[in-house]
Amino acid sequence: MEWKVFLTIFVSVFIAELGDKTQLATMLFATDKDVSKYTVFFAASAALVVASALGVLAGALISDYINEKYLHYAAGAGFIAIGVYTVANA
Repeated sequence: MEWKVFLTIFVSVFIAELGDKTQLATMLFATDKDVSKYTVFFAASAALVVASALGVLAGALISDYINEKYLHYAAGAGFIAIGVYTVANA
């Protein structure tokens, strides 16, 4: 395993997930006194694993047809567009 790549991806995803709607939804499920916190943890973890697997699969398929350089440009442009939209609607 390439630890440098692993840690880069881990830190990037971890920071991106902090305080997002997924974490907030998980916190709300955990507030239910009748639901096991282990159930909430394992269900949320499984959902993130499946979502990540779909992302890896989609990335692998798309990279067969589109150059990685152009994918980086498209992702960057997408993040900029979301930022501009968010600021414009603030």
